Amino acid sequence: MGRWFGVCVLTITLCLTLTCCGGEGGNQAEQLALDIRGEYLDMAGCTASMAVTADYGQRVYDFGVSLTWQREGESVLTITAPENVAGVTARLTDDGEAVLEYDGAQVETGPLDDTGLSPLSAVPVLLDYAQTGYIASCGMETLGEREVLRVDCRDPEAQPGTGRECSLWFEPDTHALLRGELSQDGYTVIQCTFSGFQRIPGTEG
Repeated sequence: MGRWFGVCVLTITLCLTLTCCGGEGGNQAEQLALDIRGEYLDMAGCTASMAVTADYGQRVYDFGVSLTWQREGESVLTITAPENVAGVTARLTDDGEAVLEYDGAQVETGPLDDTGLSPLSAVPVLLDYAQTGYIASCGMETLGEREVLRVDCRDPEAQPGTGRECSLWFEPDTHALLRGELSQDGYTVIQCTFSGFQRIPGTEG
């Protein structure tokens, strides 16, 4: 009974979040977004390399990151570039706490917006949107030289360009996350470009 109820809840969640996809190739994009959401809801974790840009308005930081994310337990992000900060490691707990470590020292990073979003919390936030965010629109588009799926998420009660919004790009064959952007009131504060993205299947996978 519990398993049947869980499947019903998951099905309802997936259907409700896909009501706004449309346009040319809309059916294809809707089904692809549905398939990807189900897989991301099931996965136990993921690994990837990232190029991250954090825009604080008056200053912009670019760096490379190696990522190991786990749904339960500790997730680890290690800075790989630039060279002067390579090796700095962020450890994120599943209760939302984050700390940077380097040679035993611990430092904090400041928020990018008034919601407390930081470069450390960006990946869990992007994955939350991939798994459960309200999909305002989705469709196929060209990224670089390949066709990919773009999914745009936001608060269903908010107008476009207000509050926090998220855009995600997925490889249509492997369903790997290629890129993610987070914006606040129409201003992009985080851009993450992923390479070598690998999902770790959950127990049902």
